[in-house]
Amino acid sequence: MTWIDSHCHLDHPALSKDIEAVIKCCKENSIEGVVVPSICPSNMNDVIKLSDQFDICFFALGFHPFYAKDVRQQDFKNLSNLLSDYDAVAVGEIGLDKSLPDCEFDIQNKVFQTQLDIAEGMELPVIVHSRGMIDLVIKQLRKRKIKGGIIHAFNGSFQQAEYLINLGFKLGFGGVITYERATHIRALAKNLPLDTIVLETDSPDMRPAWVENNVPNEPGHLKKISQVLCDLRGLDIEELAKIIKRNTIEVLPKLSKLCT
Repeated sequence: MTWIDSHCHLDHPALSKDIEAVIKCCKENSIEGVVVPSICPSNMNDVIKLSDQFDICFFALGFHPFYAKDVRQQDFKNLSNLLSDYDAVAVGEIGLDKSLPDCEFDIQNKVFQTQLDIAEGMELPVIVHSRGMIDLVIKQLRKRKIKGGIIHAFNGSFQQAEYLINLGFKLGFGGVITYERATHIRALAKNLPLDTIVLETDSPDMRPAWVENNVPNEPGHLKKISQVLCDLRGLDIEELAKIIKRNTIEVLPKLSKLCT
C-alpha cells in the first residue's frame, strides 16, 4: 500500500531546510512518489535538482499566476528548453487566480495561455491552479488539445467537475477534506467518480486539521488524509491506495516508473 502526493512544494524553505527528514518521513508513511511543481522562473532548476537528489521526487515546470507579472518572453523560451531537456511529468503549476490585487487578469491570462500552448505543442499534461476562475480555465482548456492533467485543489461545482473530467482531467483533493466545516469540498470528494480523484498535500500549505497553523504541512500526512477519504466514501484503505495510484499514473504517465 503506497501513495503518490500529486502536488507539493518541497523546495519551499519551510521544507527544504530539513529536506532529508521530510523525505524520511515520506518513506516511513508509504509515500513512494511526490510531484513538485515549479512556480516561477527562478525555481525551475531547484525542483529539477530535487528529482536528481531523491528517487521519490518528480517535477513539473511552469509559472504560477502569482508570479505572472514577473514572467518575461525569455522565460517561456527557458521553460520550453528545460521541458525538452529534462523529464518533467507536466507543465505546472499554471493557472488563474481571482484573489490577486486588481486580479491582473490580462497578464495572468496571457501567461496561462502561452503555457497551455507550450503544453499542447509538447504533448504534456498540465497541473492547473484555479481560484475563483474555473469557468475561464475551462474555456481556455476547451480551445486546445491538452493531454489532460490535474486541477489542483478543486473547489468548483459538480457541473464544472463534469466538464473537466470530460476534458481528461483528474481533480486534486488534500487537507481541506479533513475539516468537517468544509462541507462542499467533502461532498465533492465523497460523490465524484472515484476514478477522477487524485490526492495531494500542497505542502507546506493546505494543512490538514491536525496540523497547527505555525507548523508546515508535509507529504508524510497524505496517508492520514487518505483515511479521511476512506471514511467519507466507506472504502477500505488498501483498495483506495490502488485506485489513487492508478488515477495519478493515468493522468501523469511519466510516473509509470513507480510500477516497475
